[in-house]
Amino acid sequence: MTWVHWIAGTILGLAWFSRIVDAALGMPKIADVARPEWDRRPSKNPRVSIIVPACNEEADIEQTLSQLLKLDYENYEVIAIDDRSTDRTGEIMDRMAATSSALGKLRVLHIRQLPSGWLGKTHAMWTAAKSASGDWLLFTDADVLFKPDSLGRALAYAETVNADHLVLFPRMIMKKPAERMMIAFFQTLFVFGHRPWKVADPSTDDHMGVGAFNLIRRNVYEAVGTYEKLRLEVLDDMKLGKVVKKAGYRQRNVFGEDLISLHWAKGTLGVVNNLSKNFFAILSFQWPRALLSCFALAFLNLMPFVGVWIAHGWARLPYAVALGSMFMIYVGMSWKSSIPPYYFVLHPISTVLFVYAVLRSMYLTLSRGGVVWRGTKYPLDELRRGMV
Repeated sequence: MTWVHWIAGTILGLAWFSRIVDAALGMPKIADVARPEWDRRPSKNPRVSIIVPACNEEADIEQTLSQLLKLDYENYEVIAIDDRSTDRTGEIMDRMAATSSALGKLRVLHIRQLPSGWLGKTHAMWTAAKSASGDWLLFTDADVLFKPDSLGRALAYAETVNADHLVLFPRMIMKKPAERMMIAFFQTLFVFGHRPWKVADPSTDDHMGVGAFNLIRRNVYEAVGTYEKLRLEVLDDMKLGKVVKKAGYRQRNVFGEDLISLHWAKGTLGVVNNLSKNFFAILSFQWPRALLSCFALAFLNLMPFVGVWIAHGWARLPYAVALGSMFMIYVGMSWKSSIPPYYFVLHPISTVLFVYAVLRSMYLTLSRGGVVWRGTKYPLDELRRGMV
């Protein structure tokens, strides 16, 4: 069995070591707009329309809109969309729009019915964008917290590099150890599966989109087909990045420390529930691909821990290389977040939970015949036809 360990270990060692080397060389190329040199105004002072879709977000919407109204950039508007909420979301929006600080800056749209052939969020953003007056459109979420200088810094960078689409990575607020454990795995998986340092390279297919901060030129948004092209995309944020990159426009992503932040999910189950909507969509709603992905997740993330114990002699070496590379990813994460490097020891637990999330996402989608989100069911056949 020694040769089996050597083959499996070599595959794992090469996979993880090559990724950490690639990340170590590539990540420093990504700009950080929180640095002092980006504390300046864009010279052209373009108008920005900030679009905030919300469905049953009464717990967060007031804080989000309050911070958006305090941005230290002058030429902008906020369009908040109440997408068929059954709680006090719309009432809170209307009350805030009537305040003196919001007059002329905050507009509220109420959507009472969802047309067929649309997801609620994509329809809300498309509806708002039609009435927007900005040269740039910033699509964000109803639970994102903005620092006053976040927009100005992002625009200054976009203007300097002549970007058409800019993604600002949010700081993840993590309040419990379980949240840190799950987010740590998610970010490790992100580093392994994506190359954000290649997004700016027009010769690659690497693209990026983040629901918390998708800033795009108005003319580019219209040229790629608007959100009407993505009307049935569960992963609307990433797919916006995909169509922008494939159309040949200039795309950039940047770090920003805590310029924007969000508490994405509460506890382990909160992360699992959020991923249950997205994972099967990521895998194009194909169950064989989902099962293969579960095997790949387990092999890549569990076998280094198992192999280093059950292998003998020098056959342990490639497993140790894989574990060392994985640990260095955790060290790198600790520089950009509140996740300590020692959370590496919890990686096997989060792996099992993520495999469960993939299987749960597949089971729920297939058993329900579609995705159910915020009280609305989207049929699986329509979702498959609408994929970009």
